[in-house]
Amino acid sequence: ARFEQNCTTVRARQHKRLWRKSSAQQPRHTVCFRDDSNRNALSSTESSVSCTTFNIQAPIYKRVNSEGCRESHFRESWLGRNQNILQMLLSKQSSIICLQEFWLGNEELVELYEDSLREAGYEMHKLPRTNNRGDGLLTAIKSDRLRIFDYRELLFYDCGDRVAQFLHLQSRISFQKRCYNTGCNQELLLVNTHLLFPHNSNFCLIRLRQVYKIIEFLEEYKMENKLPFVPVILCGDWNGSKRGHVYKFLRSQGFISCYDAKHRYSDSDADAHRWVSHRNHRGNICGVDFIWLMNPSKCQKSLSLSWNESVFSLIKAKLEEMGLRGRDAFSFFKSQQRCGDHVTMQEFQQALHALNLTGHHLDGLTREEIEDLMQTADLDGNGVIDFHEFQKMVAKECGGQKDKDWRASEENKFVPSCMKVYDYSRHTAIQNISNSLSSDMDCNISQGINDAAELNVSRMDILQRCMEGENSWLLETGTELDVEDASLFPPEVEEGRWPDDYSLSDHAPLTAVFTPVRVRR
Repeated sequence: ARFEQNCTTVRARQHKRLWRKSSAQQPRHTVCFRDDSNRNALSSTESSVSCTTFNIQAPIYKRVNSEGCRESHFRESWLGRNQNILQMLLSKQSSIICLQEFWLGNEELVELYEDSLREAGYEMHKLPRTNNRGDGLLTAIKSDRLRIFDYRELLFYDCGDRVAQFLHLQSRISFQKRCYNTGCNQELLLVNTHLLFPHNSNFCLIRLRQVYKIIEFLEEYKMENKLPFVPVILCGDWNGSKRGHVYKFLRSQGFISCYDAKHRYSDSDADAHRWVSHRNHRGNICGVDFIWLMNPSKCQKSLSLSWNESVFSLIKAKLEEMGLRGRDAFSFFKSQQRCGDHVTMQEFQQALHALNLTGHHLDGLTREEIEDLMQTADLDGNGVIDFHEFQKMVAKECGGQKDKDWRASEENKFVPSCMKVYDYSRHTAIQNISNSLSSDMDCNISQGINDAAELNVSRMDILQRCMEGENSWLLETGTELDVEDASLFPPEVEEGRWPDDYSLSDHAPLTAVFTPVRVRR
C-alpha cells in the first residue's frame, strides 16, 4: 500500500494564525540582484547530516480535473494531501528540509507546517517569490543537529520572480580532527531554490543567470567570511535535466549530483534517464530535482570561464534548432553585404539579438558580457572572429566530452575552489617559507603551511617538521562531506517510471545523507 494511504492524520490547527516574534531569531539579510516506511529512514551515523528536497506542488498550480480547476478551491483535497506530505517528511527525520512551491498565501497551510515542524524540533525560514506570486520556499533545520550561523535571502528580480535561500550552518555534533587533537564541528553552506521553468529555449539564459548569481554570491560570502574549506550543498527544483545547460554549468563548477554519485551514474546520455523526479503538466517525466555537493578540494574552472562556455553552448543549441551548422552557422553571424571571412563585433551583437539572447525584457546578455564573449572567441586578438575561431567557439561544450578532455589536461592548472576565494595576503611570510621549500612540493602542502599560519604555528616549527619529513600533518586541515546514501520516493521513479497511484505531488522527494570525512588537501 502506498505510504500516503497508511500514514496517520496530522491535526490541522483551526485557530487564527499568530505571528510569532521568535520566528525571526536569526538576522535576516536580503541580497537583491537587479539588471515503504523503512525506505524513508536512510542509514546515518551520529555525525552525519541528511537533507531532503521536495517540490510539494502548491495547490494554486495543481490541476484537479480536465477543465483546469485548481486544488486551492478544494480545502479538503489540499489539506489532506499536505498532511500526508508532512507525515512523510517527519518520518524521514532529515537534518535539513528544503521545500519548493510552498503555498505562503494560505495562512492555514503555513500554520500547519510551522506547528508540525516546530513541534518536531525544526527551525524554519520562509521566503515568498517576488511580485506576490503566492508560493515560495521553506527551509527547515533540525535544531538538535545543526545551528544556523547566518541566513540570507537572494532575490533575482527577473521575469520569473524567482528567489533563493542561503544558510550558513554548523553541526552541533563535534568529531575529532587529528591536527592538534582538537574537536571540530562541520560547517556547510546551504542553498534552497526553484529555477524558472524552461517554457522555451529563450528562458535558458535566464536560468543560467540565476545559477550564476547563486555561485557568485557563494564565492563572495566565502571571501568576506574567510571560509575557504566549507562544503556547499545546493537543493531544489532546477527545472532541467542532466542534458541541460544548467546541469553542465554546475558540473563545470565542481558540483556533483548526489544521487548520481551514489548510484555511480555518469554524465553520458546513456545514464540521462535512469531516474525521474517529476511529471510535468504536459505529461512528460524527467529528472529535475537535485541535491548538489561541492567539496572545497574539488578543482573547478573560474566562474567567468564556465559562464562563457555555457553561453557558447547555448548559442550552438539555438543554431542547431534552426538547422544551422558549420559554414551555414558562421554565415548567420556574418553580414552578407560585406566581403571578408570574419565576424565583427557589431555583427556578433546583431546575431545574438536575432537569437533572442539580448534585450532587457529577456534578462539578456549585457554589452559587457557580449564584449567578454567576443574577446574569448577572438583567439588571435585581432578584433574579429574568423571561421576557425568560430568552429572552436561552438565546438566546446561546457560539461561535455570536450570539456572532460580539457579537464584531463588542464586540471593541474586550476587550484581547489577553497584556495581561489581565500585572501592569503596576510600570510606573505608563511608563503615565502613554502616557496623556499623543494620546487616539486605540491599545492596541498603549501596550502597546509598557509593553514598553519592561522593556527599560529611558528616559522621554525614549520621548517623543522618539513625537514624531518613530517609533511603529512600539514595536509589534514579539515573535513569534507561524503555522500553516504541517496534515494527517491516512490521507488518506481528510481527505475525511470512514474506510478499512476502516487498523489503527494508531481515531484518526488529526494533525500541524501552526508558523512564528514577527513581529507588531505
